[in-house]
Amino acid sequence: MSFVVAIDGPAAAGKGTISKAVARHFGFAHLDTGLLYRAVGAKTLLGRDAVEAAQALTPEDLEDNDLRTPEVAQAASQVAVIADVRSALVAFQRHFAGRDGGAVLDGRDIGTVICPDADAKLFVTASAERRAERRYLELIEKGHDVTRGQVLEDVVARDTRDRERATAPLIAASDATEIDTSDLSIEQAVAAAVAAVSAKMPG
Repeated sequence: MSFVVAIDGPAAAGKGTISKAVARHFGFAHLDTGLLYRAVGAKTLLGRDAVEAAQALTPEDLEDNDLRTPEVAQAASQVAVIADVRSALVAFQRHFAGRDGGAVLDGRDIGTVICPDADAKLFVTASAERRAERRYLELIEKGHDVTRGQVLEDVVARDTRDRERATAPLIAASDATEIDTSDLSIEQAVAAAVAAVSAKMPG
């Protein structure tokens, strides 16, 4: 069976956690497409050309443990506005979505650009302040030296770049189910997502 779930939303809204849980629930494969851009961004920090890095990306590149740092996140957001980088990564994502057994892809433009015909589409969001607090706690737990103000600035700057870029801006697909996680527990958010996907299942 081929069944595609597209989950979009801004940084730190919870879409990664929700996507993994949805994939586990239905036994689908999962792809965090943000890792593609993080992997390319990480290579540019080492001096590689962004477009060349995107064209040469392999699944093994996504296993780098250093892809979650703030520096890589900012680099990822910067390379994501480059049209040729996005084009190079589209084929990678669509190939993954076409696999048998079902697939969950999460990112910024899955339901609008990568898989506009996805069987189920979700848009996971939350207030910038709530998302910044979540990201701040996550970074502190990992030992990063950041302040709440710095993280909020980063989140707002990234939102602006993602929403205003000329190619594939961050917007909810017109047929996506929106889930605002600002005041939801992880369990409540996952339950809402599972219910939304189940409603789109055949039969």
